[in-house]
Amino acid sequence: MSERLKVIVEHGSNLFKKNTKITRLGKSGRIHEAIKIFSSMGRKNIVTYNSMISAYTKNDMVDHAKKLFDTMPHRNPVSWNTMIAGYLQNNQMEEAMKLFDKMPMRDGYSWSLVLSYFTRIGDIEKAREIFNSTPYKRDPVLWNAMIIGYAKKGKIDEAKRLFDEMPVKNLVSWNSMLSGYTLNGMMHSALHFFDGMVEKDVISWNLMLDGYVELGDLDTAWETFNRIPSPNVISHVSMLCGFLRNGKIFYARRIFDQMPNRNVVSWNAMIKGYFLNGMISEAINLFQEMPEKDLVTWTTMIDGFIRIGKFEDARALVDQMPYKRTEAQVTLICGYIQNRNMEEASQIFEQIGTCDLICSNAMIAGYARFRMMEKALNIFKQLPRKDSISWNTMIAGYAQVGDMDKALRLFKEMGSRNLVSWNSLIAGFIQNNLYYYALRSFVSMGKEEIKPDQSTFACGLSACASMTSLNTGWQLHQYALKIGYASNLFVRNSLITMYAKCGNITAAETVFRELGGRDVVSWNSLIAGYALNGYGNLALKLVEDMINKGVLPDQVTLLGILSACSHSGLIDLGIKFFKRLTDEFGVEPLHEHYSCIVDLFARGGQLEEAFEIAQEAKSKDSVTTWGSLLGACRVHHNLKFSMPSSQKLSQLEPHKASHLVLMSNINSTMCNWDEAERVREVIGRSGSYKQKGCSWIEVGNQVHAFLSDDNIQPRKAEICKILKSLFEHETIFYSENIFPLSITY
Repeated sequence: MSERLKVIVEHGSNLFKKNTKITRLGKSGRIHEAIKIFSSMGRKNIVTYNSMISAYTKNDMVDHAKKLFDTMPHRNPVSWNTMIAGYLQNNQMEEAMKLFDKMPMRDGYSWSLVLSYFTRIGDIEKAREIFNSTPYKRDPVLWNAMIIGYAKKGKIDEAKRLFDEMPVKNLVSWNSMLSGYTLNGMMHSALHFFDGMVEKDVISWNLMLDGYVELGDLDTAWETFNRIPSPNVISHVSMLCGFLRNGKIFYARRIFDQMPNRNVVSWNAMIKGYFLNGMISEAINLFQEMPEKDLVTWTTMIDGFIRIGKFEDARALVDQMPYKRTEAQVTLICGYIQNRNMEEASQIFEQIGTCDLICSNAMIAGYARFRMMEKALNIFKQLPRKDSISWNTMIAGYAQVGDMDKALRLFKEMGSRNLVSWNSLIAGFIQNNLYYYALRSFVSMGKEEIKPDQSTFACGLSACASMTSLNTGWQLHQYALKIGYASNLFVRNSLITMYAKCGNITAAETVFRELGGRDVVSWNSLIAGYALNGYGNLALKLVEDMINKGVLPDQVTLLGILSACSHSGLIDLGIKFFKRLTDEFGVEPLHEHYSCIVDLFARGGQLEEAFEIAQEAKSKDSVTTWGSLLGACRVHHNLKFSMPSSQKLSQLEPHKASHLVLMSNINSTMCNWDEAERVREVIGRSGSYKQKGCSWIEVGNQVHAFLSDDNIQPRKAEICKILKSLFEHETIFYSENIFPLSITY
């Protein structure tokens, strides 16, 4: 070999080694070392650039990757695909699609990248649009991705239809369809499909095994495990995890000991299993015996110590870790936050600083959780780079403390809003009783072409229920039907509540009957609906049906029953069910339940019994309890219990005058004019206020809200004139807002 050829070969070998090292360093998170090597290299080829772009994107440095991509002298399809993959890994879908559209020569991998991304985030309609546009119609990879996408959305019929239409099927295709059945718990169909497979591999067997494990059918899972021709380490780990999940630690350890080759996953699973079952010394012994530990091993141990309150041991382990410790530090920070120890969490965070986005987001979430928004904002402002989690956590935090102005300001400042951003804002409006703004945000979200999910629909329906806006709620119902969320249990339960609160109990019953798998929330929603609409006997009958179906009642069930009996005057039945649910089903009553019992007796005129219960320990500090009693005193013209009730309310809500107004009215009704006047003088001197009354009515596609003592309504004279003609005595309401709302889809 000539000298020149030797130099070329040697140089090529060095270049290959450096490129490989950059890739390896990028994967392990040692990005600064990768940058150093890249910067020191004189000659770089396309592979060098591609390796560095990949390293940047794997370490959340997409902007740096894009700058490097733009400066490349030459690009090949790998360059474009690497950059697109980087954007998608960091959830920058818009940028990825812009690059995809500009790509001069797309290959099958380019199409599979974007298609797989949309199936992964659940946007199956967009994925199908891309699938229909691809020129690679015979590429099984694209078909397999679509099958898995449909399966994840629970659309197993569409997945099977696509599978049957495939021009070319491979073993991955069969396994993809099989995973669709097992993923959705359809093990009977899965077994039928499995038996009909022309070819099976260990993945096929493992899919069946996982399916039975997920259903908790350990007997069939064990039988399947023993039938696998050549079980691999994944087979053993699946069975091991199944035993651990069901508390069968002895059987799990036996599987572990019999494994011919244990990987790090099996060790980690066994250690975690010991911690979850309270066997701390066994977990520590296994950790010490472990030949090779990875990051998950360390974080599993750290998390285990945190779970049992051994923070010093957890902190010591963090200090012992031989490599990058950010994930472990985040685990420790989150542990302290869960333990309400923000001071210790802050100390660890200060050692890391805002340069680490994951740790910063954890601290922001911690401060937001404990309503320390100034400290959360300080970290947020110092972040050199903010991701969607940073923004969304701040929005949710401000919503939690009731500062929706700041939440909305941050929302508008966000560069790229995702579904979580919209859900955080809409939920914030709901939390702060700003229902109209929640619905308006729902509409605005659609204009930005972001599709709602079950949480969005639940919030929207909650707003409609609170505003008794039946027409808008019906529109949301139709929209949910159109995009496939109407069958979601979460949405269905919200629909029951919405229809019931809007007075359409028939529609609520229809939604309830059409539910395939009802949970306790479904039953409670209809029970509360019957209670609200005065159908006490139907509510009690539904509770009996619920118990007969094997659904255990809870505290919400008890609240619904008591409310139903209270509104229907069923005092004896209310007391009977109260005793039954607390004695027979172990439902622990809260102060809300005692408030209902007080209201139950009070509405029936049994004020002495109501007063005795109001003085019970669990309800003596409840505004609702004493308010119910005072209201009943007014109805039954009872001064004996009205005075102590009013005094108690004065202690609990010193700045509100509602109870004093009631006291004045009670005295006036009983012709105690001097006392009534004295109470009114007390109201004037105390500076207390009476909360303004508000009511609203939906006409056509508009909700009209009326707030008492408000003169901003321009049509006040017209409204007053109509009202005066309807009533013998003058009753004037003033409208605060008139707004149209139309959900388009």
